[in-house]
Amino acid sequence: MEFQTKVIVLSIITSFIVSLFIIPILKKLKIGQMERAEGPQSHLKKQGTPTMGGIIMIITILLVGIFAFFTCYKSENQIEKQSATNLIPLIASSIGFGVIGLIDDLKKLIGKNTEGLKPAYKMIGLLIVSVGFSLWITQFLQIGTDIYIPFFKTSITLPIWIYIPFAVLVMLATTNAVNLTDGIDGLATSIATIIFTCITVIGFIYGAKEITVFGGILIGTCLGFLLFNLHPAKVMMGDTGSLLLGGAMASMALYLKMPLLLLVIALVPVLETLSVIIQVKHFKKTGKRIFKMTPIHHHFELSGWNENKIVSIFSFVTLICCVIGLASI
Repeated sequence: MEFQTKVIVLSIITSFIVSLFIIPILKKLKIGQMERAEGPQSHLKKQGTPTMGGIIMIITILLVGIFAFFTCYKSENQIEKQSATNLIPLIASSIGFGVIGLIDDLKKLIGKNTEGLKPAYKMIGLLIVSVGFSLWITQFLQIGTDIYIPFFKTSITLPIWIYIPFAVLVMLATTNAVNLTDGIDGLATSIATIIFTCITVIGFIYGAKEITVFGGILIGTCLGFLLFNLHPAKVMMGDTGSLLLGGAMASMALYLKMPLLLLVIALVPVLETLSVIIQVKHFKKTGKRIFKMTPIHHHFELSGWNENKIVSIFSFVTLICCVIGLASI
């Protein structure tokens, strides 16, 4: 517990310091946010706010991750050494997703539009990271293909040929959900911090040190970044950050064999995704909209809620969902 606390503090400090260096560089290079014309009109004033802030997360996770790896690996305790080795796929997958988001962000900036990578290319990149992580944990770490079922407090074992596609689906769905949640200042970061805290607590309960250490890195990274990301944001995370956070979330859940728990503790990102699906299908069928705008946080924004109110309420809902999630295991 003492080491994990140090990791959280070190990550906060590192994220804060890296932000102080990176944000001015992003400003100097004019790497600014490009708002969609069809988005909320109030967001047009955010045009030009430094984006691609997920780079701060990548750098922080790399630096603190290396420190945590060598600290654990130098231990005489074999369990500590093993936890250091098990950190590698968690860090690699998260940064892998972040790099895909970085390429997407760069493409948007170079093309001076909000389209980014072609969906097919983006999907190929996400698939490569997802399949790579799934094979790593099942074939090299040998953690098995068990899936824990919340509330029923039992597990089922999937055949490997079903587990790999299922794990890939979980990672793709989670990264997309967090990406959709990242629509107003501080929302995705705040929700992710609460979810990472919940998963880290589960890691403590089950004695998975690699999860508690990695969770500590993510919690600290998000908290440090949040100082610059709360409304009015001084920096946006971009796809670099949202894909990284979603990938980290899914990786931790799969590692703990609890991907189904994400349906509970990550209910807000799930609802954000469902709102888009429902809106599109209903509009195609009837020509009418159910929500004023999707993802659903924009519906509340256009209903008169300010950004801080949305972040506060969505974060509180996430906290309640995490408490329920902890009770379900």
